[in-house]
Amino acid sequence: MKGFKDFLMRGNLVEIATGLIIATAFAAVVQQFTALLLAVISKIFGGPPTVGDITIGGVPVGPFINAVIAFVMMAAIVYFVVIKPYQHMRERFVAQEEATTAEDIELLREIRDELRAGRGKI
Repeated sequence: MKGFKDFLMRGNLVEIATGLIIATAFAAVVQQFTALLLAVISKIFGGPPTVGDITIGGVPVGPFINAVIAFVMMAAIVYFVVIKPYQHMRERFVAQEEATTAEDIELLREIRDELRAGRGKI
């Protein structure tokens, strides 16, 4: 029982739950954006796409094709609307922090080397 209590009290469980809640809310946004894109495509081409009616050898493959198209659209939306801007922002801000950290580390190494050489005595 103690192990279960420790598992529940760890911070990772709360972080995972928070991530799932945010992911669920974000999924609704992506679905609505995908529906918006499909509506725009329908207006451009004069009607909704009808791949849902495709059958091969009596097997309805249309719903699977629809699911694949929706997945690719959602993946593209997530990539171009979330991932790319996040990577750009991270490169812009984190690179500056890493450069400062690298300079600090180099300075500390120089101090260490001076102390080891005995020239840093006061």
